[in-house]
Amino acid sequence: MYDVAVIGSGPGGYVAAIRASQLGLKTAVVERAELGGICLNWGCIPTKALLKSAQAFEYLTHAKDYGIRISGRADVDFGAVVGRSRDIADRTSKGVQFLMKKNMIDIIRGTGKIKPAKKIEVTNETGGTSLVEAKHIILAVGARPRALPNLPMDGKKVIDYRKAMALPSQPRSMVVVGSGATGSEFAYFYNAIGTNVTLVECLPTVVPAEDEAVSKQLERSFKKAGMEVMTSSEVLFVDTRGDVCKVTIKTPKGEQTVEAKIVLSAVGVQANIENLGLEETGITQERGKILTDKYYRTNVSGYYAIGDCVAGPELAHVASAEGIVCVEKIAGHHPEPVDYHNIPVCTYTSPEIASIGITEGKARETGHEIKVGKFPYSASGKARTAEATEGFVKLIFDAKCDRLLGAHLMGDNVTEIIAELVVARKLGATGPDIIKTIHPHPTLSEAVMEAAAAAYGKAINL
Repeated sequence: MYDVAVIGSGPGGYVAAIRASQLGLKTAVVERAELGGICLNWGCIPTKALLKSAQAFEYLTHAKDYGIRISGRADVDFGAVVGRSRDIADRTSKGVQFLMKKNMIDIIRGTGKIKPAKKIEVTNETGGTSLVEAKHIILAVGARPRALPNLPMDGKKVIDYRKAMALPSQPRSMVVVGSGATGSEFAYFYNAIGTNVTLVECLPTVVPAEDEAVSKQLERSFKKAGMEVMTSSEVLFVDTRGDVCKVTIKTPKGEQTVEAKIVLSAVGVQANIENLGLEETGITQERGKILTDKYYRTNVSGYYAIGDCVAGPELAHVASAEGIVCVEKIAGHHPEPVDYHNIPVCTYTSPEIASIGITEGKARETGHEIKVGKFPYSASGKARTAEATEGFVKLIFDAKCDRLLGAHLMGDNVTEIIAELVVARKLGATGPDIIKTIHPHPTLSEAVMEAAAAAYGKAINL
């Protein structure tokens, strides 16, 4: 009998298991695939390895901008790029295995299905079954790519992000459907290494959840890099019968047909809650998600759910935070619930995107009287030294109380800078607080201080 059993070892599951063990709870993890889940094996980590390779290639192709002369032409060894990504994923998964052992967490291999009376039926790869009993069962089963009816995936010509990470060869051309973080990152990666990319988005802007200024800048950056971007457009049909895919797209100018070797569907995910035993156990679900309270308790005592299978942002760091809150509550502590209004969101294109809080449009729509400050990377000395002047920091403050409502960053290393603004919002920092916080020079982070100053008419370097 375990105190806690977790189904799934992604960034929600393995973090929850480790925290449970730290709190003195006898813990087990049920996992049917690689430790670390999709994020560490097929998502967050290996995709960033691919993106870093693309960035390195761009540095080489623009070496002369840095005063460096390279004889010959830089080429992409696609197999080596993919191999490096897979190697990093494997090492990361082994790191999770080490953490499981270090924290004395039992790993039970197989597919878990919950049963009444706090039991888990585990089916191994040979079809054998066993029962695991626990006082508390946490569902951290994650999600998988969502398929569109008019865009069925065959895994060869029409693929999802997982297939896109390990193609046998670099395609000459690709249509990417969906411009959220996943679609935009893959569109950037393949375009950067020489694939002809067409990015299709049904909404009026790319990365549509971001501030309008960010969306417009990313579209300009993509087009400048040679990418075809089609917004307010919808894929109607894909003909895969020939050597290339013929993609029929409805655009504001009428129907167009684009030919491509590969079509990547990146239109979101759906939770892995089928055949999980929810109905048999009586756990409530709604709109494809498991319903929980703020401590991730389901309607059935002793059963919990975290991560992509519950409502909320489908982000690795959110799943980890939820897992910690969940097990601390199980252990009798009084954790502060996750603040979903202060979740950083990052997109690892080049330039990068990072945001927190509400957009300028949402602030005005909800009746806020605001001050907006924007500082361009072109005015940053550190950005100029890096030949990375594309981007900006945009901050939105409540004009009445000076609190930071939202931050929208685009440019080199903004995914590292955003944490400063997450802390600022968490602690209730005001615009004047940020202005008076001395930032080191020269750094890209100075743009935060300058953007705050710009909102109050006090910017020095602008």
